[in-house]
Amino acid sequence: MDSMNADTAEMREQLIEEVLAAYPDKSRKKRQKHLAVAQPAPADDPAIASKCDGVKSNIKSLPGVMTIRGCAYAGSKGVVWGPVKDMVHISHGPVGCGQYSWSQRRNYYTGTTGVDSFVTMQITTDFQEKDIVFGGDKKLDKVIDEIAELFPLAKGISVQSECPIGLIGDDIEAVSRKKAKEIGKTIVPVRCEGFRGVSQSLGHHIANDSIRDWVLEKEGTATGPQPGPYDINIVGDYNIGGDAWASRRLLEEMGLRVVGNWSGDATLAEMERAPKAKLNLIHCYRSMNYICRYMEEKYGIPWMEYNFFGPSQIAASLRAVAQKFDETIQENAEKVIAKYQPLVDAVLAKYRPRLEGKSVMLYVGGLRPRHVVTAYDDLGMVIAGTGYEFAHADDYKRTGEFIKEGTLIYDDVTGYELEKFVEKIRPDLVGSGIKEKYPVQKMGIPFRQMHSWDYSGPYHGYDGFAIFARDMDLAINNPVWDLFSAPWGEKAA
Repeated sequence: MDSMNADTAEMREQLIEEVLAAYPDKSRKKRQKHLAVAQPAPADDPAIASKCDGVKSNIKSLPGVMTIRGCAYAGSKGVVWGPVKDMVHISHGPVGCGQYSWSQRRNYYTGTTGVDSFVTMQITTDFQEKDIVFGGDKKLDKVIDEIAELFPLAKGISVQSECPIGLIGDDIEAVSRKKAKEIGKTIVPVRCEGFRGVSQSLGHHIANDSIRDWVLEKEGTATGPQPGPYDINIVGDYNIGGDAWASRRLLEEMGLRVVGNWSGDATLAEMERAPKAKLNLIHCYRSMNYICRYMEEKYGIPWMEYNFFGPSQIAASLRAVAQKFDETIQENAEKVIAKYQPLVDAVLAKYRPRLEGKSVMLYVGGLRPRHVVTAYDDLGMVIAGTGYEFAHADDYKRTGEFIKEGTLIYDDVTGYELEKFVEKIRPDLVGSGIKEKYPVQKMGIPFRQMHSWDYSGPYHGYDGFAIFARDMDLAINNPVWDLFSAPWGEKAA
């Protein structure tokens, strides 16, 4: 580690101690395990730039702190199942969970809402007190009948269970089997009660298992084109602002055929025919690695991660994907990279001089705290800190490949900790979620919403990089920041 990084690391360590000092002893000892500074890689592991895999993760949040995590229901309905467009997703329980998750996460899709696509619709069994007391099985049965009548073009239904379902013991599996026979469509019960697990991460896992048990295990249901040698599935791309479309375009320009996209703009048929593909490409490792591992074990389909944030990683990923196929695809990959190089050059020429050296702090979900780092690197920006809401140990191990020594690392950061880190480091930009946006802006620091791109996007692919660079410039170099001074910077009257 050079002297500058050593000085930075020492200051970050002091900052952690300063922030932890506000906690009682017991809480301080627990939270200390979740905060760290990236250290140099061991001499026997030169392939990784720095290590942060000692950070504790996937542990229950401390009661009383303002965690930014979501719940298992959010992980299942809001992430994995919700974007499947030609299925109706029932929020089984009181109206609040469904209402809060209404319209999802800007998961773009093609189709006519309410006719053959239902992503942005809110369907709930609307539990009342009597349903808690006497059970909601009959109500669920009735709602499924109503859906079958109202939406005849829906290909299936998922039942996303809320907290009360696990507490009162509704048998959603029995209802699903019974109604599937009656209406002749796939019905998937998902035991994603919000209280399960430590975060939305368990909801991802539960949703993956329900795909395995209720979709992939159904023999003879797959429809679509005959399998080909270049068939692939895009897994874990939720088409935020059109991301999956940008990614799909590049892969198809290489000569590959995308037969399934999970689960942004996805159909039930795409999921059913997934085992016919030759390769699974996974973008969000944390949410969908489970089903990829299952398909490798059951069907022998290999899988690999890819990263389409920023031109350096896009090119590396295209080449890595191409290596799984023949020379034709490999040559096409080079042609695609060369085709978009003028666009990359133009974007960098315009925005890198305006953004180079600017510092960024990230705090997002289970993928972007490491994947978007490379896009910022391509623009010459510096990552001062990064962390995950619901990462597991293997996520932090992977993160070490993308960050530099001295980077502040924070897992399941509390509202207090994040505010103090931002206040002390005062980065040029913070990228996090909607709950963090307005406090950060009130501190006089530019902000970008990195869960759903702040109503912009796509950010994946070469076209997305141009939009990404523009948005970062608009945030950081917006003249509004010069029109006021922070209260702590004003002299006393």
